[in-house]
Amino acid sequence: MTLTRTPPTHTVAKSESPKKERAWLYRFDTKRAPYLLIAPFFVFFAVFGLFPIIFNGVVALRSWRLDDPARDGWSGFDNFSKLIHDDAFWNALGNTFGIFILSTIPQLLLALMIANLLNRKLRGTTFWRIGVLLPYVTPAAASTLLFSVFFARDNGMANWFLSLVGFGAENPIDWRADKWSSWLAIATMVNWKWIGYNALLYLSAMQTVPKDVYEAASMDGAGPQRQLWQITVPMIQPVVIFTVVLSTIGGLQLFNEPMLFDSNPVSASGGSDGQWQTIAQLIYQVGWINLDLGYAAAMSWALFVIILIVAGLNALLTNRLGGGRQ
Repeated sequence: MTLTRTPPTHTVAKSESPKKERAWLYRFDTKRAPYLLIAPFFVFFAVFGLFPIIFNGVVALRSWRLDDPARDGWSGFDNFSKLIHDDAFWNALGNTFGIFILSTIPQLLLALMIANLLNRKLRGTTFWRIGVLLPYVTPAAASTLLFSVFFARDNGMANWFLSLVGFGAENPIDWRADKWSSWLAIATMVNWKWIGYNALLYLSAMQTVPKDVYEAASMDGAGPQRQLWQITVPMIQPVVIFTVVLSTIGGLQLFNEPMLFDSNPVSASGGSDGQWQTIAQLIYQVGWINLDLGYAAAMSWALFVIILIVAGLNALLTNRLGGGRQ
């Protein structure tokens, strides 16, 4: 007869306890830890992003003037109805879209061309990639002040370059006098700063495209330009859409370049007759110079809606054009 000894119950309990602890840690690591890791972003976004947006919407429904506290009170949609009939708002909206078109379209096209060149085997590749990024890391105030001198009417280098080809030698262009010239000057500043940044985004996406795709296209007789538009662009379409949306948001919120282009930037008037005053400048002028916070908040919400609509349309159009090339 053989006797078997059963282990004590407290030993079994001790062996099962570490397993339960490991199982709990595993569940915490896979189910709860990710939320803890991303929680700081949402906390900061709620405090510094969501709350200002909601509070700004409340202010837009009030008549709130800092120079006359007695006029504080609910006004409903009076600020928005006033906005519809405000010539200054529509002038700023036209200026914003004019500068936006002159800057965004050439900016993204040139960035795509530069990225395509940098994607080839070049000598000093690192040098060229750092070189195209230098305008982006240059402070906006420094670069804009430099361009304001560059586009000066008298002794400006822009007019000097044009005089070399026989244009404007006797009557130099006053870049701040008219809409078209001021739009072109400000768009040049924006393009100079952001072309390199977008080019590096495109370049990073291009380097993920398999090389055998280009080899097969070359064997089929496709040249470099055809490969760019029919292979590269469709395959980096998500990055193209991202840059289009990002450029739309930045272009419609343009503030630094037109502000510092003015000889009297404190007024935020955008020229003697508002030739290049953007919506962001107008919001600053109404809110912090005229001290009408309620009306400025209504303009901010109008700009917010416009940006959503234009960015959505641009993303949809870019997506369809990219899909069509495929």
